[in-house]
Amino acid sequence: MTVSGLYSGVTSHTRFRPRGHRLRYRIFMLLLDLDELTALDGRLRLFGQDRLRLTSFSQRDHLDGSATPLKAQVEAHLAAAGIAHGGPVRLLCMPRILGGVFNPLSVYFCHRPDGALSAILYEVSNTFGERHSYLIPARSQGGLVEQSAPKAFYVSPFMDMDLAYAFRIAPPAEDVSVTVDVHDAQGRLLAANFAGTRSELTDAAIWRAWLSHPLMTLGVMAAIHWEALKIWRKGEKLRPRPKAPTAPVTVIPAAQVSAA
Repeated sequence: MTVSGLYSGVTSHTRFRPRGHRLRYRIFMLLLDLDELTALDGRLRLFGQDRLRLTSFSQRDHLDGSATPLKAQVEAHLAAAGIAHGGPVRLLCMPRILGGVFNPLSVYFCHRPDGALSAILYEVSNTFGERHSYLIPARSQGGLVEQSAPKAFYVSPFMDMDLAYAFRIAPPAEDVSVTVDVHDAQGRLLAANFAGTRSELTDAAIWRAWLSHPLMTLGVMAAIHWEALKIWRKGEKLRPRPKAPTAPVTVIPAAQVSAA
């Protein structure tokens, strides 16, 4: 039995202002312990690391896109921020489906050597092929983790840059939940959520998930562009895209993180 698993569930986005809009669709995500990737690649026929399979995972889809192992990259960011590390790093993300993938949000759960959660790294990707991450120390060691960060990276053409994120995370166990609320000066502007239930990461589970979501990657991309068209038709104006931040990671200092 591995820590890695498959989470099937529902993602939803609700925009509250200035014009209400909501979308909801089913997806599945993988929780990958980065120390288990080689073993998973050898054990599973329908999953491959850095090779084409029904579902697969490529490290180059994440962080700096290089051949440097992801765990080493994450631990380098943790060390630079003065955050305890050396334990497991577990990534919640969408897999490649027949070679195609788009991950709007990938979440890294970073642990101390004793197994306690030390930080969460949120990796955000936009449809322009850019990525940026937010690294936030974790003060809560049980139950819900609540964190926040100022927006530093352009994502949606219908959202301003002067915004803030509030994260509420139920870390992976039998269930997982990731909620991101977006706030402006007047209050909550948008809420996004994924909630899923765990299955063991087996060929049978992958096959069942694929049968339930055969065009998941294409569906997510199509849904993003279709919903953008509907928002635009409601009269929402496009915002110009600034340059991506020079630093690949926005680090929130521990002093700014309150205990949940």
